Amino acid sequence: MKRMIMLAVLVMMPVLACAQYRSGVTYEDLDDSEVVAALKSHVRMLSSAHLEGRKAGSAGEREAAEYVGEMFREYGVDLLTPVDGEVFGIMKENGDTLTSRNVIACVEGYDKSLRDNYIVVGARLDNSGTMTMTVDGKPVERIYYGANGNASGLAMLVELARMVKTNSIMFRRSVLFVAFGASEETFAGSWYFLNRSFSQSDRIDAMINLDMLGTGYNGFYAYTSSNTDMNDVINTLSGELQPIHAEITAAEVYPSDHRAFYAKDIPSVHFTTGQYPEHNTDRDTQSIIDYETMERETEYIYNYLLALANLNEAPSFRPSGSGVKGSSYEDVVGYFDCDQRPQFLNSTDPSQFLEKWVYQYLKYPESSLQRGEQGKVMVEFIIEKDGKVSNVRVAKGVSDALDAEAVKVIAASPKWKPGKVKGNKVRTLITIPVEFRLEKKGTKGNFGIKR
Repeated sequence: MKRMIMLAVLVMMPVLACAQYRSGVTYEDLDDSEVVAALKSHVRMLSSAHLEGRKAGSAGEREAAEYVGEMFREYGVDLLTPVDGEVFGIMKENGDTLTSRNVIACVEGYDKSLRDNYIVVGARLDNSGTMTMTVDGKPVERIYYGANGNASGLAMLVELARMVKTNSIMFRRSVLFVAFGASEETFAGSWYFLNRSFSQSDRIDAMINLDMLGTGYNGFYAYTSSNTDMNDVINTLSGELQPIHAEITAAEVYPSDHRAFYAKDIPSVHFTTGQYPEHNTDRDTQSIIDYETMERETEYIYNYLLALANLNEAPSFRPSGSGVKGSSYEDVVGYFDCDQRPQFLNSTDPSQFLEKWVYQYLKYPESSLQRGEQGKVMVEFIIEKDGKVSNVRVAKGVSDALDAEAVKVIAASPKWKPGKVKGNKVRTLITIPVEFRLEKKGTKGNFGIKR
């Protein structure tokens, strides 16, 4: 493939094809920018009543997948699946099989040494579908349109694919664009993509997740699981002129497909505008979408993606300082010796950290399930003066696999509020029990806090 000399000028807004205006253009739309017009067109289609809420496995989800695939193809982005997606099945508890699909497209990077490495940009395809309620004694069907959840993320996914394709000569790594089916079914589409579909998942350097990005009046947030390298890109952009700036949040705003990537030790960032009153209701319609802010978010995420794809070194999964090599225990105070103990999500109770973080992300190792391994892994770590977790090590272990899983999850902890002694922040040592429990030998494992 012939390679062009990289241009310094970034072409951000190519002319859109007429097909973008295929649905519902009004007089007020005529003053819209090309990007806003495109976002409106995508959201109108993907949240239309015709798709009946895009429930996983439904005809509406399939039509939404086909629409996304058609737009990728129209924008010249290489489809890696059929236009209506790659089909996969999910076995339900009643024995039935739910059929869903992922739509995958790719823009190849220009750098021969890095184009076989990937950045994944993903968005949830499905929503909650419909529900029949009884009103005045009569059945009434309500549609959960999902304009913000997640037609907004899908619309942005399609437009980012267009922008990257237009400027592909500027991207060193290749970029995969994925609409994940059955996300509402325990992130089944992203799990299938990583574990069954995409054979080079070990070459994915990072993931960007787009979920619920249409209510900009709530703010614009980036959740990275406190990953230092992913945060560094955000901090770099914060010093540059941008149309909008993302606020790093230490608390997960909304569980989504980034969790499947976290489980594979792949650094990820979830961009979102956060929770909103219409979430999971039939009021989640086009009327609540702030398209002008969405346009600014799209440009910001494009710039973040460009910076991420062009890093010399891939982001590291584990935050720096999470190992024990070269660590120091000088000036460390015991957890219960603090005048003001460290806090996780505004709680000094360590069980809050276990429930809200550790057991949310802990994964029972398959090898331990097969061997019937269970028990409490006692993990010791330091909460630094800046709130970061460091020096994570096993004080009393159970097995190599269980020990490693417990350390991995705690090492990636978001920041805490540090402990204090006499009003001064201190380094605080804490030990917690991470419990792995099997109901029966060989059965699926549970963790220490029942939810």
